[in-house]
Order: sequence, then C-alpha cells, then structure tokens
Amino acid sequence: MAKPAVLYISYDGMLEPLGQSQVLAYLEKLAPDYAIHILSFEKKADWANGARRSAVSGRIHAAGIGWTALRYHKSPTAPATAFDITIGTIVALRIALRRRVAIVHARSYVPALIALTLKKLLGCRFLFDMRGLWADERVDGGLWPADGRLYRTAKWLERHLLVAADHIVTLTDASATEIRQFPYLANRAPRISVIPTCADLDRFSVQGPPAQSPFVLGYVGSVGTWYLFDEMLRCFLVVAGEEPGARLLIVNRNEHPAIRDRLQAIGIDPAAVQIIAADHADVAALIGRMSAAMAIITPSYSKIASAPTKLAEYLGCGVPCLGNDAVGDMAAILEGHRVGVSLPGFSDQELREGVRRLLELTREPDLQTRCRNTAVELFSLDLGVTAYHGIYGELVRASVRVAA
Repeated sequence: MAKPAVLYISYDGMLEPLGQSQVLAYLEKLAPDYAIHILSFEKKADWANGARRSAVSGRIHAAGIGWTALRYHKSPTAPATAFDITIGTIVALRIALRRRVAIVHARSYVPALIALTLKKLLGCRFLFDMRGLWADERVDGGLWPADGRLYRTAKWLERHLLVAADHIVTLTDASATEIRQFPYLANRAPRISVIPTCADLDRFSVQGPPAQSPFVLGYVGSVGTWYLFDEMLRCFLVVAGEEPGARLLIVNRNEHPAIRDRLQAIGIDPAAVQIIAADHADVAALIGRMSAAMAIITPSYSKIASAPTKLAEYLGCGVPCLGNDAVGDMAAILEGHRVGVSLPGFSDQELREGVRRLLELTREPDLQTRCRNTAVELFSLDLGVTAYHGIYGELVRASVRVAA
C-alpha cells in the first residue's frame, strides 16, 4: 500500500540551522510512514555554500524525502514576498498533482497562503502550523503600524487561514487559549494542537557534572529584535557581584562587533566574556559549560505564542534558565517545574532578586536531573513527532472519508 503523500512547505530554508533542527529533524522520523516532499525557500548565501548544500541534500535523500528548493527573495519586502508566493504556488501545484498529495503542511503564514490555494483547487487537507501570531509580531516588533494597511490585510488573511485550516498547530497553551477566543472561530471549534519547539534530546543532553566554579552565565543565539540583550548583560553584572570570578559565555554566529559594543556600553570587563561562533552540532557542548543560561524576551501580546527553542536545549543539557513573564508558557515551565527563574520585570531590584533566586537554585543538588527530566517531559523531539504523526493520520482518514 502506498504511503500517504505530504507536501511540507517552509519559508525557512533547509540550509539554515533552524530548518535542520525544526523541520528536518521531525520529517526524518515521519518519513517511514509518509511520502514527504519539502518545498523550501533558500537564501542566496546559504545556497552558495556547496559543502553545506551537499550535506543537507544527502541527509534529505537518505531519509527518503523529496526536496524542491526555490530562491528566497527579501526586498522590496511586499513585492518580493508576493513573487515568492506566486512562484511557490505554481511549483506546489505541480508537486501536488504529480505526487497526489493528501496533506499540505504549511509552516507559518506565507506557506499557508500557498497551501490554501492547493486546498481550494485540489481538495488537499491543510495543516496550518502557525509558529506564532505573525502579524502581531510585526506590530510589536515596530515593523508595522498597528492601524496600518499591511497589518489589517495580514489579520484578514489570518482569519481566512484559520477558518480554512483542517488542523491548527501552535507553540503554546497560552496562544491556543487566545485563538479559541477569536470571535470568528466561535462556531467552528477548530482542532488545535499545542506542539512546542522541541529539541533533539539525544544531541542536547547532559554533558557532564554541573558547571560550578567559576560560575558561567550563558546565552545562545542572536541579539536582535526580540531578545533583551542589555537586560541579560545587566543580569551578568549582578551575577559578577555575587560570584567572584564569574564568566559570561555567548554563543552567537555573526554579531560579535555589536555584542562587544554593548559589553562596553554596559561596563562589562571583556576579560570576563567569551564570545564563540559555533556550528549547531557544537552548541550542546557549549551549553554544558554553563552554570545557568538566559532567554529574556521582550514581553508583548504576540509573544504569548513564543516557545524559544533555546529553552528546550538548555533544559535538555541539564542547565537552568533565567527567563521572563508574558512569554508563552515560559513562566509556568520555569517556576512550575523549578528549573529556572522568570523575571516579572526589569528594574534593578527585580533583576537582583531574580538573579539571587537563580543562584540559590543552582546550588540544589538535583537541579540538573530536574532540568533534564522537564525537557524530556515537555520538549522531546519524539513527543513532537508522535503528535504530528497523529495529526497526519487524522487528516488522511478525513481525506479518505471525503473521497468515499
């Protein structure tokens, strides 16, 4: 019997670390039961890296997955995105017809617009994997005005996508609760599953005994729009005042000059800081050198849908996290499972109290095990794969009933 065909559409490239950890890692485990084809949009610089392209292509082929890569266009923003949607829709229709696709799995909003066309023209089941409240993120991030035409258009499209979707996936319980309260969904009762950004816990595992002396506060990732890098640096100043000889370890790919500028502005001794650019395969070992790690994010309405991948990776390595309230389910996880501290705000007093609580927590002998167990309970890649497997099966069965 032929395996049900799935077309997975991602605006994130498979040559990017995120595509490899948050798309390929799942699809490799789903491929034995589903005939999966990926349609992705790859950035020019990534595609020019022949060695990486060959490695990722080999990985996809080894899993028995098909792959069509299109060029990602960035600017001017609206025309470039419209062009990508147009070309993506044409290519997706060809793939869907050739492979008799039963399910179109769309990762975020741009792929969802392509998937919606396939649903209307071919009757494919449409899985809308939201990843977040995209239009609201644009406003909260200062990219769009709240009353502007782009935002209103995006929310209009969001409404149509949510109404048309056969199943919705979101990252947090907080966002699922919010979506269910949208007035236009009141009589539809959409099927919504919460699947947080999971981590490969075989790779992100405990690396050794907890790092204790010197105390190492760490951060992994970019320092751009959403992450409050200055506040994290202020937290390190508090740590340094409490723990003589404390070190700051920053794992970041390409923002080193900007990081050094902020270190100087905040008044942190460069000798106490190590900045490392690392491949994704090396990140777990670096997390293992941390006594505690940070994921402090700008709190806003859109961030109720945020589930930072780095939180799963920190906890998987047995490392507690310093986060903050009003970001997805972070506070409930950190405080409820006692695997970190969630800051209620960013005043000097709140940072001091939060850091002191974190330092006390790191002295608990069972903390590393508690962090690891929480990651296994909430963020295991296998749990995410099982959830997607169930959704795919449900959609295939629905498709068969309609065909009959």
